Amino acid sequence: MELTRRDFLKVAGAAAVSGKIISAEEAGAFTGRYATIIDLTRCDGCKDEPMPLCVKACREENKRRFPEPVKDIQPYWPHKFYEDWSKKRDVLNTLTPYNWIFVQKVSLDDGQKVFIPRRCMHCDNPPCVSLCPFGALSKEREGNTVISDKLCFGGAKCRDVCPWHIPQRQAGVGLYLKIMPKYAGGGVMYKCDLCNERIREGKQPACVEACTQRLKEKTALIFGERQTIMSLAAGRVRSEKLHLYGDTQNGGTSTFYLSQVPFGIIEERLRSGKEKFLMAENIVSPLEKAHDLAKYFIFGTVAPVIAAIVAFMYKGKEREKSSKNATHEDQET
Repeated sequence: MELTRRDFLKVAGAAAVSGKIISAEEAGAFTGRYATIIDLTRCDGCKDEPMPLCVKACREENKRRFPEPVKDIQPYWPHKFYEDWSKKRDVLNTLTPYNWIFVQKVSLDDGQKVFIPRRCMHCDNPPCVSLCPFGALSKEREGNTVISDKLCFGGAKCRDVCPWHIPQRQAGVGLYLKIMPKYAGGGVMYKCDLCNERIREGKQPACVEACTQRLKEKTALIFGERQTIMSLAAGRVRSEKLHLYGDTQNGGTSTFYLSQVPFGIIEERLRSGKEKFLMAENIVSPLEKAHDLAKYFIFGTVAPVIAAIVAFMYKGKEREKSSKNATHEDQET
């Protein structure tokens, strides 16, 4: 894929616009059309299956979009390392660029086990969207957030500002290879987009469909119109004295967890087990303290843009030079 001048201007323009650190009020949060309930009282981790069916369905649905990196991967400047999961594609116990949902297991003192499907929370006002230096993320009207692999430079700012650190990076792919691989990026970030194409067609996300086929009316994953989902969750909380997660965290999300076990205890167990993906109850959106983040994001926003501009100009001069040499040789002939 050749990077045209128009493509480049889109990237640079998005970066310039998103370089403004904005508050939650300025971002204009909207809830979106759909939401999901993840019911921990029903999920058993698909204990009789080789892998959880939600994980299997997600991998099958999205395998055509999984990254295929170049063999000679360059480190993400100025770092001397890169993130490469391409030889660990079968890892199922964490989020990776090849595994967009996984199931955590928490063991309690009474011997009870809690299984927790983990994927993107799809926040109402996602900081990853507002603070991406290149505008590579979008909040869709359906309520899901999507990363464009055609615009992402793999800078991982989305992961930095995500309270759950959901997006994962794969080096050796993406737009930066066409611009300046040694300086302009580290690949592409990947995460659940709630099966964006499916839900636009009125279908269920693949994970929800797989869980429903297995557990029928006792499905642990329920997807539908947001108001219906919220009413269902609220009713279950009242009638069964369940605990709710995702309604206020990070300013609100479109993913609602239900549990018999208080989420404070779940978080404590996750921390004691040194888990990478936590479930803290008191999460404030980074957009609420945007000014404190300004200095942090200035380098992440400006440096890649400068590198991209330099690369674009350099390649333009090289093409012009080659063209002149070719013309000169033709004239001599």
